[in-house]
Amino acid sequence: MTSKQRAYLSSLANSITPIFQIGKASLTPEIIDAIDDALEKRELIKVSVLKNCIDDPREIANVIGERTHSEVVKVIGKKMIFYRKAKKNSKIELPM
Repeated sequence: MTSKQRAYLSSLANSITPIFQIGKASLTPEIIDAIDDALEKRELIKVSVLKNCIDDPREIANVIGERTHSEVVKVIGKKMIFYRKAKKNSKIELPM
């Protein structure tokens, strides 16, 4: 993914609110499955990490990206943005 594409996705993500919160239990298989489903439907999602989670947000983002086969667009503080092109009915067209 190019920096231009990251900037474009990041600008799209400014207007969305986090749909998942990762807390004290950190990453569970249920959260990974839910994020995977959300990526298929929405393509671009935002996830936040709560203060009571002891894991590093960058490490969490890398694990989520790996397990859901998605791109980690950006990690800012305790917020993470993920993108994965939908298999059917893709809505987001990335610039070249």
